[in-house]
Amino acid sequence: MSKKILITGISGFIGRNVLRLLIQKNHEITAIVRPNTNPVRIEEFENQIELVEIDLADIQKLKDYLEKNSFETIIHIGAIRGGRKFSKSDYFDANVNATEQLAINAKSNDSELIFCSSVGVFGVIPLELPANNFTKRQPDNYYHLTKIRAELIIQKYILYGLNAAIIRPSITYGIGDYGFPYTLIKLVDKRLMFLPDRDVIIHLASVELVSQAFIKLIETDFKQGVAYNVADKEPVELHKLVNFINTELKGKSYSNKRSIDLKYFQYGEKIARFFKNETWIARFELISKSWYYNTINTYDDLSLKPTETIPNFKAVIDWYKRYISKS
Repeated sequence: MSKKILITGISGFIGRNVLRLLIQKNHEITAIVRPNTNPVRIEEFENQIELVEIDLADIQKLKDYLEKNSFETIIHIGAIRGGRKFSKSDYFDANVNATEQLAINAKSNDSELIFCSSVGVFGVIPLELPANNFTKRQPDNYYHLTKIRAELIIQKYILYGLNAAIIRPSITYGIGDYGFPYTLIKLVDKRLMFLPDRDVIIHLASVELVSQAFIKLIETDFKQGVAYNVADKEPVELHKLVNFINTELKGKSYSNKRSIDLKYFQYGEKIARFFKNETWIARFELISKSWYYNTINTYDDLSLKPTETIPNFKAVIDWYKRYISKS
């Protein structure tokens, strides 16, 4: 059944993949995009949906627009991601205050709100493994803090009748993204990837899987206030993933000589913390400590098709090889 939908974040990796699936369903779609967004990031959608230029950090303009419009479903994916050079006030407005305005609009119009949070609410490295909905939150960087606060706002409005669901993707991989998975492939390719001399277990999420989770929520009557951690069916050992990447790139396993004492990663993390560099702190942690999540209710409730990181990650490696060959 066709719905009138508002979506944010379509210029980002998850947002554009969700939108591609929505367009196939013939919904009436309006997308909020930041003014001066690079046309390349949204040109594929220009003749298929309505585009409204509003910076999510411009709360007054967002509020004015929402007061004049209503939707059956609001899919809120847009945010300023971690590591970007924005002020804390911009982060808070775009990630927290904008979320509240969308929640107010959804509640006022009896709409459903599907909010894209992040497993980062548990911190880069969760305090318990696998992390679950009851795991203690960790505001270990400002981006994670804003996601925690946004979730609290949604929970507040749920108490007053808002029909909302929360999706928390893990670090997501797929064709066209240049985040952590792409960097991992590049480091392996350049023989710059050093591994700790102990097992590290990580839990990635295919962007196709994450997108399907959004579509499932749109197409079903979800329970008010549900929250789903979305990641591939099982976590993987970082050593095995690196070996898989190297085998696909070079036809052989990654050299054991690239394994080094864990203490060097700890030293690097301490230096990054001294300089308060959140990006480098996370990079050292992500390859030297385990992070994975309980996704049982996600697969059971949403009937998602199980995705295995190996061999599913091969599509990203093949895309990387095509990209490198053209550059």
